[in-house]
Amino acid sequence: MSTEKKVAIVTGATSGIGFEVAKRLGQDGFTVVLNGIEDTEGAKKAAELQADGISAEYVGFDVTNEDAVNSNIKAIGEKYGKIDVLVNNAGGLGGRQRFEEMTTDFYRKVMALNLDSTFFASRAAIPFLKKGDHPTIINYTSNAGWNAGGPGAGIYGTSKAGVHAITRALAKDLAEYGIRVNAVSPGTIDTPFHAQIKSTKPEVFASWKNNIMLGRLGQPQEVANVVSFLASVDASFITAETIQIGGGQALGI
Repeated sequence: MSTEKKVAIVTGATSGIGFEVAKRLGQDGFTVVLNGIEDTEGAKKAAELQADGISAEYVGFDVTNEDAVNSNIKAIGEKYGKIDVLVNNAGGLGGRQRFEEMTTDFYRKVMALNLDSTFFASRAAIPFLKKGDHPTIINYTSNAGWNAGGPGAGIYGTSKAGVHAITRALAKDLAEYGIRVNAVSPGTIDTPFHAQIKSTKPEVFASWKNNIMLGRLGQPQEVANVVSFLASVDASFITAETIQIGGGQALGI
């Protein structure tokens, strides 16, 4: 096994869950490459990790831009000689539109944000993951991938169902190279993602915990803990799985 530092790329890592994942992997001993599209914030977050003794850098590119993904991930892989972990954290709701009024542009934007991004980054990283130690890809799906999402979130749910399927498909495709591919499915996590509703409709925000068996929202660190496990040798015989991190929310109460 190589004694050089392991390398992890985390997309969408300038805030929320992505940043906590990058921090945790850095604490685990990885060199972490934070990706995002907010360059000022990205540089600040990388510096924050560096101040904590973590080997980190920020590389800004849009994960929905195929050429940008290809060139940047290739540059990262060539710089370090390998990629050990790819965390496809970038994604999002993208807004809400019901199907009757849904524009094709909106449909394509949400699919690109969640599914294209996972495909582009994974494809670009594979040649370098083949050179990694215990290499792995970790994707993000959602309860919406099973229940098709709430009103106006149908395409978000559709895109996340695609992520669930591509996780299994990648796992099948890459098993011969020893590359594991899994997904996490975070429930309602207390992040800046929910800041607007938390400040404008605190009673609605507070009510969300009523649908969670453990009676509270999750914390970003709780997602990071599971990603850390999946990225580790401890998960060496786990592939093609999706782990729910939702306090039992998927079952409903």
